Amino acid sequence: MNTQSFFIGVDVGSGSARAALVDQDGHILRTSVKELRIWKPQPDFYEQSSNDIWNCCEFVINEVVRNVNPEDIKGIGFDATCSLVALDRNGNPLAVSNSNNNEQNVIMWMDHRAQAEAEFINKTGHEILKYVGGKVSLEMEMPKLKWLKKNLPNKWSEFGYFFDLPDFLTWKATGSESRSLCSLVCKWNYECSIDGKKGWNEDFLRNVGLDDLAAFEFKKIGSKVLMPGEKCGGLKSDVARSLGLIPGTPVATSIIDAHSGGLGMIGTNGEGIAKEMSSRLSLICGTSTCHMAVNEKPILVPGIWGPYFSAMVPNLWLNEAGQSASGMLLDYVISSHPAGIQLSKKYSTGEVRTHLRQLLAKITKEKGLSDVSLLSKDFHIWPDYHGNRSPLADPSMKGMICGLTINNSEENLALLYLATLQALSYGTRHIIEALVESGYEPFKSLLICGGLSKDPLFVQIQADVVALPVLKPHESESVLLGAAILGACASQYFNSVQAAIETMGGKADVVRPNLNTKAFHDKKYKVFLRMFEDQLKYRAIMN
Repeated sequence: MNTQSFFIGVDVGSGSARAALVDQDGHILRTSVKELRIWKPQPDFYEQSSNDIWNCCEFVINEVVRNVNPEDIKGIGFDATCSLVALDRNGNPLAVSNSNNNEQNVIMWMDHRAQAEAEFINKTGHEILKYVGGKVSLEMEMPKLKWLKKNLPNKWSEFGYFFDLPDFLTWKATGSESRSLCSLVCKWNYECSIDGKKGWNEDFLRNVGLDDLAAFEFKKIGSKVLMPGEKCGGLKSDVARSLGLIPGTPVATSIIDAHSGGLGMIGTNGEGIAKEMSSRLSLICGTSTCHMAVNEKPILVPGIWGPYFSAMVPNLWLNEAGQSASGMLLDYVISSHPAGIQLSKKYSTGEVRTHLRQLLAKITKEKGLSDVSLLSKDFHIWPDYHGNRSPLADPSMKGMICGLTINNSEENLALLYLATLQALSYGTRHIIEALVESGYEPFKSLLICGGLSKDPLFVQIQADVVALPVLKPHESESVLLGAAILGACASQYFNSVQAAIETMGGKADVVRPNLNTKAFHDKKYKVFLRMFEDQLKYRAIMN
């Protein structure tokens, strides 16, 4: 390693903590990963431990900085899922359910316990809700805080601090109680409005019965708010010692994991592809998928979160859409099929999907078809097994399958896998149409990163369904790169976040759409929309 300036990006996803050592050109030189514990105490409850998460962060950082001169580490950036961390007044973990296990002090983003609380907040019709597409999601923090207050009334006064997980990590690293504008505007209903208002909206907190959070200048939920990438502090001495780094090493204000992926990708270069940030839709594909769009002007889109000012790229407005289950859905579809159960005994998850793709190619050839997608003519899926995040914003939506036969073969599983990839892609198209209808210029490309981006069939089908090129960055770990870009900004190695994005964004491969399948996908997309309408009709009949 000849270069002498390195940055560390730390990403805490749903199932693991990861770190990367990144140079000033955006090349990832080394990574490390450690699995996290998850508890599921009852249906729809998902909990983690902030101690476990921090220990895993220390482990992965130690791994990537081994044998590197600590003086060459110029900055550290953190990103994480938007899970809720609860601590007591002394900053120690405090249980978030009747488990009474204080290690279980994190309510995960995917936890759906707070549905009644989300509905209560939405019924207030408060003006601030227009910034979350008209409705808070039960995956956001205010419904979860309301749930804690209602269901653990004796404990409510014991809670001393609530952090979004990305902000908890910077607090552990530096001792700074500052919060990231990214987390607060996206998940906490913090006001940063079109007309310039900024701060906690006390009228909203009063309306939803959480006005006690305003006590002591909002100490429990944060009063000092910084932009992602701003220096929030330096490494504390004890933390630096346990990491083998220098005390005071700059730590950046954090960002949500999906937003970090968007930040890491949005400056990437693809041959012949327009570079304007607002012409690109970023897909960050993990357990769920986030669809990120930025614009110079604020655009309100029904059913889609935002516009959020400076939540991903400074001084641009962000709209954030998504699918509550994507990678998780595909895993479930494969593992719940008899053939999938058998295949998983022989192969890893990636190998099972490779096997299914090979099988689909073989069947396509045998049937004399011009494209693999044509195999699913009579097989249709509505993919909301975990509710709809966007653009319907309906967590009560259910999954649907049309075209089932008495068939438990590998070929049948391959067809199910294909139809699931298509359904997720039609979900992207549904989101794009909502954005464009509300005022976005038509997009010119998609950017893609995360677990599902490693599935070439998924990437190709996304391109085909929306009839746009898809950019796959050469540095496939865009989320880690985004966190490292924040670290570079905090160290002031670059004079602006934009300069860091453009310098460290790197190059991308371009996957072009197969326009010969457009008419086929247009028809299937009509069926896709009809399935949702039908589900609402069934619901009306039963009610």
